Amino acid sequence: MEVKHQDLGNKGSFYIGEENDKKGEMTYSKAGDQMIIIDHTEVSEELKGKGAGKQMLMKAVEMARNKNLKILPLCPFAKSVFDKDQSISDVLS
Repeated sequence: MEVKHQDLGNKGSFYIGEENDKKGEMTYSKAGDQMIIIDHTEVSEELKGKGAGKQMLMKAVEMARNKNLKILPLCPFAKSVFDKDQSISDVLS
């Protein structure tokens, strides 16, 4: 599964599939220059249970580390992954 990134200025997403046919998507908003807020994660039935959501979150974590950002996970899925995985807590806001 290839996770792609779309930056739309103050918003963005990590997604699997094509831009016009997304099989999974994790959306975020920028909060200033130091933080992104993950607000929604959605995965199609065909990808459920295959780790697609976590792969998208790990791309967000990778971006946050590369750009020195913090992540505020308002999305329940993203929050649950942060709660379970201490190895990514360095980017948690």
